Amino acid sequence: MQPHPPADSGRTARERGGPILSVTLALAACLLPGVAMAQAWPARSVTIVVPFPPGGGTDAFARPLAAHLTKQLGQTFVIDNRGGAGGTIGASFAAKAAGDGYTLFMGAAHHAIALAMYPKLDYDMERDFIPTALLATPPQVIVANPKNIAADDLKSLIDYLRANPGRANYGSAGAGTSHHLAGELFKQISKTAITHVPYKGAGPALQDLIGG
Repeated sequence: MQPHPPADSGRTARERGGPILSVTLALAACLLPGVAMAQAWPARSVTIVVPFPPGGGTDAFARPLAAHLTKQLGQTFVIDNRGGAGGTIGASFAAKAAGDGYTLFMGAAHHAIALAMYPKLDYDMERDFIPTALLATPPQVIVANPKNIAADDLKSLIDYLRANPGRANYGSAGAGTSHHLAGELFKQISKTAITHVPYKGAGPALQDLIGG
């Protein structure tokens, strides 16, 4: 996503024909190399704001992409990790950047959810960003540390959780993220009681999972 759209920002993303929600990155110039050459973009380094800490899924997509674009376009693409509040801190920072093509934003499904979780956001996803490209559609997966939970498949995990209500925790990338909602949906479907522990991103959550 690129912050601050041009004068037609009164139209919604749907009316402009762009995707409303996805893991996105403003790479219109890369996707249209003729236009990029005509506009001499980029003429300097480009910042990609990742609204989660290093080590998570969004960061894992952003870093190889930044390295590839740096090599392909001859200018440095820098990752700026700004995690917290379900990705809304990074989104707020990116929304206030100049709309000159030199600050890009790695949005995700979380940012369509954020308005329901954080009613006092100081930005608007449709007003302040231009969605331009679908980068990835990763799945949600369930993992457990075998040192702490005696389960080697989904059925045995659910059996353990039902036999030990309230004793297990599940980590997410933050309140209101797709991980959080997926966890709550899993609890409803499996009829289990698990405590949600929100992190600033999936990277720190995975570190604690591995550490026990």
